[in-house]
Amino acid sequence: MTTQEKVIKNKVGILNLAKTLGNVSQACKVLGYSRDTYYRFKELYETGGEAALQEISRRKPIEKNRVATEIEQAVVDFAVEQPAYGQLRVSNELRKKGLFISPGGVRSVWLRHDLETFSKRLKALEAKVAQDGLILTESQLKAMEKAKEEKQAMGEIETEFPGYLGSQDTYFVGTIKGVGRIYQQTFVDTYSKVAFAKVYQSKTALVAADLLNDRVLPFFDTHSVPLLRILTDRGTEYCGKIEHHEYELYLSLEDINHTKTKVKSPQQNGICERFHKTIQDEFYAVAFRKKLYNTLEELQKDLDTWLVS
Repeated sequence: MTTQEKVIKNKVGILNLAKTLGNVSQACKVLGYSRDTYYRFKELYETGGEAALQEISRRKPIEKNRVATEIEQAVVDFAVEQPAYGQLRVSNELRKKGLFISPGGVRSVWLRHDLETFSKRLKALEAKVAQDGLILTESQLKAMEKAKEEKQAMGEIETEFPGYLGSQDTYFVGTIKGVGRIYQQTFVDTYSKVAFAKVYQSKTALVAADLLNDRVLPFFDTHSVPLLRILTDRGTEYCGKIEHHEYELYLSLEDINHTKTKVKSPQQNGICERFHKTIQDEFYAVAFRKKLYNTLEELQKDLDTWLVS
């Protein structure tokens, strides 16, 4: 998918989400756009289709609507400092420094400076290193390694807006003395990349449904966004006869479509696999070196703190 196609996809995404929700304001809030921007996209799409959305970036910009120069420069500098961060996380990190810009505003700055993709931000970092002889930080080195791994990924998941498709998987964390075997249920929204994780002592259909009931659906309900479909592998915790299988029954009751990956094709659920590698390297590997956990509740508390940090 080209950069231009990704830009169009995001613009079509807000139109589709607003149509699904029947609420323009809510769709704009979820994706970080203004109502004015939504109606401009809508008018262009209705008159010229996706081609018109492609042309919108070539229009003469309205300078007075741009963010302050110092904020724009801070976004550009941060893109090089933390190339792996998405627009939502960049917005949050800059807010901590007293610089207020929406996730949509971050993306607009990226587009003006040709930094809207992870690969482009990495290239900017490489150019900075070559030009100034910078010493890479640990997070920048991790971003470089992540880029190499993603080059091996096979294809992209088709997704149109938040709630359109969620990805769920089971991850074996390890064995803790006095607690036993620990499994993590993981859910990632494939459009927004919002992730949820909860630890259990077994991998059953009941715990797979519990993650959705306890964490995922309450979050989507709070934002008035319906969850339409979930992608899982063919593990026994996810697949079975609907009348006897807790997970399949729960999806049916909540009117959520269930899609399974092809046999021996784990890369189709790669978004969870990549998240599992991140959570292993950045949370579990660090947490287990620093602390001895005696209960599942202690581990879950620290995991929740890491997820929102």
